[in-house]
Amino acid sequence: MCKMSYWSLMTVKIGFIGAGRMAGAMIKGLIVKNIYSKDEIVACAPTDTTRARVAGEYGIKMYETAAEIAKEADILVLAVKPKHVPDLFEKEHLTLGPQHLLISIAAGVKIETLNSYVPDSRIVRVMPNHCCMVLEGASGYVKGTNATEKDMKTVNTILSALGLAVEVRECDLDAVTGVSGSSPAYIYMMIRAIADAGVLAGLTRKTSVELAAQSMIGAGKMILESGMTPEQLIDGVCSPGGTTIEGVNVLKNNDFESIVIDAVNASIKRSIEMGKTN
Repeated sequence: MCKMSYWSLMTVKIGFIGAGRMAGAMIKGLIVKNIYSKDEIVACAPTDTTRARVAGEYGIKMYETAAEIAKEADILVLAVKPKHVPDLFEKEHLTLGPQHLLISIAAGVKIETLNSYVPDSRIVRVMPNHCCMVLEGASGYVKGTNATEKDMKTVNTILSALGLAVEVRECDLDAVTGVSGSSPAYIYMMIRAIADAGVLAGLTRKTSVELAAQSMIGAGKMILESGMTPEQLIDGVCSPGGTTIEGVNVLKNNDFESIVIDAVNASIKRSIEMGKTN
C-alpha cells in the first residue's frame, strides 16, 4: 500500500518550482486575493537560506527539490530561469504525469520544448510582468499541449489575482514581452524624467516622484475604465492654447512615439532571438 504524505492528505493545491521574485509575487497574490490559502501552496528552492526566507515571509511549506512538490500538488508553476529548465528534467529527473497542470513562466521556453520533457502533462505557457509584485501585473498566457478549457479557467483565475490576464497565441508572446513584459522599465524612465523636471522647477524629489507615478496610475485607469481611446484622452487633456499642448508638441517634434515604438521592437526582437535557443 502506498504511503501518502501528511501534506497530500491535507489541502495542497499548487506548487512552485522555484521561489524567486516572480514566484514570490504570485504566492503573495494568491494568498492576498484568497485564491489559495498558505496551507494550499508549496514551493521548492535549492538553498536553506531561500527556503527559510520564503517560508517565513509567506508561511508556506518549502521543499528542496521539484520532485518533492510534484508529489504534493497537481498544479505546478515552473518559475526557474530558462537555463535551468533542462537540468530539472535531464539531471534531476523530474517526472510529471497527466494529472499535472504545468504553468510555465520560464521566459522563452516554448511549449514544444516543455512537451518534450513532459509529454503527458497539460501545459500552459505564461508571460507575466514585473508589476505582478504589487498585484498590478499584465500577463499573456497560451493554451498548450493537452490543456483543457478547465485548465485555462484555472490559469486565468491565478493570473487575475496578479492583475490583468489575457489569452493569446504562442506566436504573440514575443510581442507581449515587448508591450507588457519590458515596458515597465520604459515607464519608470519616463516617471524619473518627469520627476527630474519637477525637482528642477522647485518640487521635492519625493513629491515630484509621487505626483508623476500617481499620474501614470491614473492614466492607465483612464485607458482601461473610461471606454475612450488614447487619442480621445490626449485630446481631452490638450486644451487649445493650454499648457499640455505645449508639452505634447515638444514630444511630437522629437519623435517621442517613434522612439517608444523602436524600444518595444528592440525588446520583441531580443525575445525572438532568445526563443530560438529554447
